[in-house]
Amino acid sequence: MKSLNLSRRQMMLSTGGLGMAAGASLAIGTAPAQAAGSRVTPEALTAGDFDLTTAKDNKLTYARMLGNLDTSKTKYGWYSGLVMSVQDNKKLENLFMMEGFSCARLVPQEDGTFQKLLREVGYYKDLKTGEIMEEWDNPFNGERVRVVPIANDPFNHYIRETYPEPPSYGGLNQEKREPIPFILPWIPRGDVMNMDNHIHLLYPSAMQPDEWPRESPGPMTRVTEHFMYQIDMAELQNAENTSVKTRGTWSRTTPWLPWMLMDQAPGHILYQCFMGSTDNIEDISEDILEYTQKNYPIYMEAPDTWVDPSYSSLENYIRQQEPAPRKDAPPADAG
Repeated sequence: MKSLNLSRRQMMLSTGGLGMAAGASLAIGTAPAQAAGSRVTPEALTAGDFDLTTAKDNKLTYARMLGNLDTSKTKYGWYSGLVMSVQDNKKLENLFMMEGFSCARLVPQEDGTFQKLLREVGYYKDLKTGEIMEEWDNPFNGERVRVVPIANDPFNHYIRETYPEPPSYGGLNQEKREPIPFILPWIPRGDVMNMDNHIHLLYPSAMQPDEWPRESPGPMTRVTEHFMYQIDMAELQNAENTSVKTRGTWSRTTPWLPWMLMDQAPGHILYQCFMGSTDNIEDISEDILEYTQKNYPIYMEAPDTWVDPSYSSLENYIRQQEPAPRKDAPPADAG
């Protein structure tokens, strides 16, 4: 994809001249919860090339965090951490590790918005060896199950001067809200800028119990994601930087992973990961890149064009897998 023929300064400061995506790289789903009594002053948000009290500069800043305004370049996101079980009246239990990455590209639109085009993979790793797992011994049901990695292609969204609608996942999630200005909850701390966003969802499950009895969480799916960012203040506020590196944490609360075959048992999953973004693919773990190149080579590059709809890993599961046989199903006829 060709880069726009604009100077870096023009790209950053033009209101419409850009011809303008997470995403545990991901769309923001909830407006900021910054209270009226916040001690963050406007002066602390304007000490540089960007006025972070305005929707326009929030849009440009967020685009640089999630992508690169040099449209010939790819932005890579990474995450690495633990996946835990949550059950009533039991302490949390570490199940396995998780590590993955995403590739994102920005596509400026004529109306001043950005399309963020992204695909991502995530792998589950053995707690003891750190090896990517292809099978797992489920301690809750005594079964050896086939591990299904995260492989989302695409997970696209728009970056605008208003907060986006919650993801619809192909129409499953019908939640709507009135547009409000895209002002992120920035918190300056010395030479570091902090920011967080989150999304809480409850929508009809793509895997209904009558068709997916072993994989389904039940009639509804409940998901929460929380992203916490740390960004170098000088890098963030320098308009010469078409891309800004981020560091922070990502957490996700989600139903039992469908490939665990939990038969709608009570409880759920909690992801807790470090995360960050980089312009250099060599910053991604070598074993993750090698496994992806061998098994999912398309995920080494960002998408080139917008495709609808975008799904999470739960909705993608039904597009990529078949329902597991019921426990009480008779054996298949060998003849």
